Amino acid sequence: MQGQVRGRNARRWIIFGTIAFGALFLVIGLILAGVSVSFLTDAERAKGTVVSLEWREDHDTTSRDKHTDDRPVAYPVVEFTPENGTPTRFQDSTGSNPPAYEEGERVEVLYRADSPEDARINGFASLWLLPLIFGGLGLLVSGIGTVVAVVTRRRARSRGVREAVAFVKPRRS
Repeated sequence: MQGQVRGRNARRWIIFGTIAFGALFLVIGLILAGVSVSFLTDAERAKGTVVSLEWREDHDTTSRDKHTDDRPVAYPVVEFTPENGTPTRFQDSTGSNPPAYEEGERVEVLYRADSPEDARINGFASLWLLPLIFGGLGLLVSGIGTVVAVVTRRRARSRGVREAVAFVKPRRS
């Protein structure tokens, strides 16, 4: 009996931890989405040109897994001229392989008027990829944890009802 109680408590903590982990990721995703929305509402727009691609190897050097993708990733370097007239260059925070942009490609740039070096390419990956990953993963994990918690609770209740009915039923001799 004591082993069952310990197992039940361990399951409860695991379910609680799963829901909490998912909720944390969901909150991070919502915060990142809020940052993107805030950036969009304050951002000025300008036309820019991809002047180069910065190739970096972003793989984890501590990983011993031979199946990891060790291909370099291209980060676009964009030059644009904000309203103040000073040409500005920035490297976008999102890279890919194959490259999402080509050298010489024209792109729309979003930047803060008071800080033109804080700029991003107006694209899905630059603005919404991280919020989507964190929010989606958080929603998925906390949703699974919640479903497991509900199913576990219903099973425990129905087991309790069956045990109570069996205890109350008179035994035939």
